[in-house]
Amino acid sequence: MTTTVKPIRVLVTEDMRVLRDALTALLALEDDIEVVGAAERGDEVPALLRDCRPDVLVLDIDLPGIDGLALARQIRDAGPRVLVLSALDRAGTIREALDAGVRGFLPKGVSVDTVIDAIRQVDSGGLVISPTLLSAAMRGGQNPLTEREQAVLRQVATGSTAKDISRELHMATGTARNHMTRILHKLGARNRVEAVRRAQDAGWL
Repeated sequence: MTTTVKPIRVLVTEDMRVLRDALTALLALEDDIEVVGAAERGDEVPALLRDCRPDVLVLDIDLPGIDGLALARQIRDAGPRVLVLSALDRAGTIREALDAGVRGFLPKGVSVDTVIDAIRQVDSGGLVISPTLLSAAMRGGQNPLTEREQAVLRQVATGSTAKDISRELHMATGTARNHMTRILHKLGARNRVEAVRRAQDAGWL
């Protein structure tokens, strides 16, 4: 009697269409993998998780709508196992991903075979992060910024003023300035430009 192996149900989230389509097509060639959906925005994922019920979510970090790490934190207790495939492989980013419950983290430069093998390992309960990246993450230290402070600093990185930030993030102008003062203190930065650079270098932004 032949036993039918249940395929691994995979949802791919990637905002670059050519990469999303290519990865989806290549994964679909594997007998033990079934691509049940694809998304280009982070805020599309919760509904797709309910509708498609994937076993593994292949997730980019830099997504419109909601970024991948915020999404991973949101679904960590009820969602599928998460495999991050991202160009943002700095130590701070990897540590945040681990704290968010991510089970795998691969740079986008890896081969498709590596991604496929990682999907299988993550589905089986394994942790798939290269020793080099894992070691760097453990040395990188904890992100000292709160989520609100990170949101403020992201606005600063685009050149927004305190008034712009207050309007965009729905806070008083004085509150935006207070956040920036705390950010400078936490990062040991002399000015906004240096704060943005330090946060980006550490993978916290």
